Amino acid sequence: MVAKPFASSADLAEKRQTLEELAEGVWALSAEGDPNVGAVEGEDFLVCFEALATPAAARPWLARIREHTAKPVRYLVLSHYHAVRVLGASAFGAEAIVAHQNTRALVLERGRQDWESEMGRMPRLFREPETIPGLTWPTVTFSERLTIDLGGDRGDLELVYCGRGHTEGDIVAWLPSRGILFAGDLVEAQAALYTGDAFHREWASGTLDALSALGAETLVGGRGGVVHGRPGVEAAIAQTRRFLTTLLEEVGAVKEAGGSLKEAFRRAHEALAPDYGAWPIFEHCLPFDVSRCWDELEGVERPRIWTPERDRQVWAQLQD
Repeated sequence: MVAKPFASSADLAEKRQTLEELAEGVWALSAEGDPNVGAVEGEDFLVCFEALATPAAARPWLARIREHTAKPVRYLVLSHYHAVRVLGASAFGAEAIVAHQNTRALVLERGRQDWESEMGRMPRLFREPETIPGLTWPTVTFSERLTIDLGGDRGDLELVYCGRGHTEGDIVAWLPSRGILFAGDLVEAQAALYTGDAFHREWASGTLDALSALGAETLVGGRGGVVHGRPGVEAAIAQTRRFLTTLLEEVGAVKEAGGSLKEAFRRAHEALAPDYGAWPIFEHCLPFDVSRCWDELEGVERPRIWTPERDRQVWAQLQD
């Protein structure tokens, strides 16, 4: 049997990018399952959401925004600490880099290891890695909510911590006047979930409940296309919740029966593949998802740090 290529190491084809103007001065860029990014125009500045994996990867996105506005980037908002979301930050020239206080702590604790891990898992996303000047450090942090006044009659942009989920520091960017939510990796629209650093039970319950209660009419998830309309937003949240609850149920059943981690992976794969298997990064994510879920059910409170060595070990252990 031919071994599966490691993670996304064989995914080398460029993805087609789609830029959507969601409302006047609000943009989202999606790319067939690659990480999504966005921008919101203030009266005399820009707020950008997510930074991509390298400055070289971020510059084409910035060039597309510059076709619409020349306003400087005052705030770069990072939904969480993962390398593919943050290491392109230096390209933006932002006055402030904003994240949750837990995200800053995670960069300090495991940012270097995460950089090495994600570059090995997703090499295509790390275009010209030599352009990365170092770890990205938030310069503004908060605990529950931070409000950015967009100026004039543009209203506020609310940065909200909904609880532990994809990581322990995820935040969302909410435009209540437009009903637009940038959800980061707390919600995926037709893309599989990465839960290797997750808190599955909290994410599937209180965190998604708090996110849903915002009442978004348009949702930009971490990956996948933009979702329009309240029914579509609720469906995206529901499919995210269903992935998490199915993973917990299947891994939990194997563990309770005295089975092995590899058995839990097979059972989770069988349960999830019919609905999620054709979506981006499903095969890449699932070994790491199952490993973290198993740990969580064993009482490991905080996710163990991923390294290139541990990545390869878990991958080899769980593949057929």
